[in-house]
Amino acid sequence: MKKKSLMTLGQLFLAVPSGALATLSFAPYNYWYLAPVSIFAFLYLLQNQTIKRSGLIGFLWGLGLFGTGISWVHVSIDTFGGMPKVASMFLMGLLISYLALFPAAFGALFNRFNRGRPFHQLLLSGPVIWLLLDWFRGWFLTGFPWLWMGYSQVDSPFAAIAPILGVEGITLALMLCSGAFVAAWCDRNWKPLLIPVLIIGLSGLAGSIQWVTPAPEKSVEVALIQGNVPQELKWLPSQRWPTLMKYTDLTRENWDADLIVWPEAAIPALETQVPTFLQNLDSAARNNNSTVITGVLDQKEDGQYFNNILTLGMNTDGPYNYESAHRYSKHQLLPFGEFVPFGDLLRPIAPFFNLPMSSFSRGDFVQPNLEANGYSLAPALCYEIAFSEQVRQNVNIDTELLLTLSNDAWFGTSIGPFQHMEIAQMRSLELGKPLLRATNNGVTGVVDHTGKITDQIPQFETAVLRATVVPTEGLTPYTSLGSWPLYFYILWSLTLSFILFRRQAGHFRDHRPQESE
Repeated sequence: MKKKSLMTLGQLFLAVPSGALATLSFAPYNYWYLAPVSIFAFLYLLQNQTIKRSGLIGFLWGLGLFGTGISWVHVSIDTFGGMPKVASMFLMGLLISYLALFPAAFGALFNRFNRGRPFHQLLLSGPVIWLLLDWFRGWFLTGFPWLWMGYSQVDSPFAAIAPILGVEGITLALMLCSGAFVAAWCDRNWKPLLIPVLIIGLSGLAGSIQWVTPAPEKSVEVALIQGNVPQELKWLPSQRWPTLMKYTDLTRENWDADLIVWPEAAIPALETQVPTFLQNLDSAARNNNSTVITGVLDQKEDGQYFNNILTLGMNTDGPYNYESAHRYSKHQLLPFGEFVPFGDLLRPIAPFFNLPMSSFSRGDFVQPNLEANGYSLAPALCYEIAFSEQVRQNVNIDTELLLTLSNDAWFGTSIGPFQHMEIAQMRSLELGKPLLRATNNGVTGVVDHTGKITDQIPQFETAVLRATVVPTEGLTPYTSLGSWPLYFYILWSLTLSFILFRRQAGHFRDHRPQESE
C-alpha cells in the first residue's frame, strides 16, 4: 500500500514538469520534438487511473503548460494594470487555473469512457476528446486558442499537414503518434507503431505537393515600419505629433515601395481627430504611386469604438475622405484589453479593467479584402491571427497576401511576441499565402507561403523592413474545406468506438458465470 501511495505521488509530481516541457516546443525555443514527448508523458501518467486522479493529473499538467507558456500575460497586468503585485499574481493564477481545467477535463473524460480499453483511449476517443476541448477553449468566453499543440510544429515533419487539415490536424497527428507509442510501450506490442509510420509517411507525401502557385510576375515591394514607440508614452497627448512625425519620416524614405505598412494603432489618435494629417499622407502616397496601410482607432457618432486598418493612397476611390475611406474593423477582440467580460463587476475592482478605450465594438466576422495598389490582402488585427477559422473565411480566390498588424509592446521582453509570430506563420502555412506582419516593437517580419520567416528585423529598434514578396495563386485544401475533414474523422471515430464498446459489452455478458439455480 505504501509503495502504491509513493508511486501515485510520483505521478502527480511528474505531471507539472511534463506540461512545462511542452512550452519548450513553441517559439522562441522551437524544440518541436518536445511536444510529442510531453503528450506521451501525459498519456502515460493517465494509464490505469481513477477518474478523479486522472482529472487531477490533467490539471497539474495544465498548470505546467500554461504556467510557463502564457507567463507573458503577467507583464501587461503587472506593468500597465495599476495593481499591487499580490493582486496581479492572483489574477494570473486564476487565468492559469482556468486554462488548466481543459486538460483536467481531458484526463477525467479519458478514463471515464475508456478505462481498461487502451485502444479506445489512445487511438479513438482520446484524440477526439482533445480536439473537442481545443475547439471549446478557442470559442468559450470569446476564446483563447493559444498554445494549441499544433502550433509548435511549424518546422517539424508534421508541418505539411497544415495546408490540408490546419493546425488542429497537426494536433490530431501528435495525439495519434504519442498515443501509439504509449500503447506500444504499455502492451509491449509493436503494431501500434504502424500509426506514426503511416502519419509521417503521409506527411512526407503531402509535403511534396505544391498546393498553390507562386506568381513572381506579381511581386510586390513592401516597407514594414517598426516605430518602437514605448507603450507608456504612446497615448500621452504630448507624444501624438512626435509619434506621427516619426512614422512620416520613416515613410518618406521609402516611397518607392508599393506597400508601406504601419503597425496596429500606429496613429495615437482617433481617426476623426487627425483628418488633415491623413489627407496629406494620402496625397503623398498618391503622388508616389504607393499605398500606406495603417492601424488607427475610430469612434462613431453613436459612441462605438473600433480598432481599424485604414488604406491611404493608390487603389482608393479618390482623395481621402472619412465617409468613403477603405477600412477593416477588428472582429475578435482581446479580453480585458479591448472589452471587459463581466465589466460591471470587474471595472470597480482595479484600474486594469478601465484601460483607455477598453470597450470596443466588433466588426463583421467576414469582411472584404483590403485593396492596396493593385493587391488584395486578407487582414487580421493582432489577436485575431490566432483564430484560424476567421482568417480562413476571409481568404478567397482573389486573395494574394495575408496582412496582420500588431502591438506587442504590452508584453515587454517576454516570449509572447515570438509565440504570436509563430501563430502567424501557421496561418501562412495553412492558407498558402505569404504574410506581412508589422508591429510597434517586434516581431516585424515577412513569412512566405510555406510558413518560413524570410525577412525579419530585431525587436526594440526603430527600423524599416524592406522586402520583395511573391504572392501566390490558388487555394489549399484547408482554405476550401476548413475543418470538415476533422468533423468527419470525429464522427467516424465516435461511431467505431460505440460499435467496439457494444461488441465488448456483449462479449462480457456472454461470458459471465451463470448463477446456480
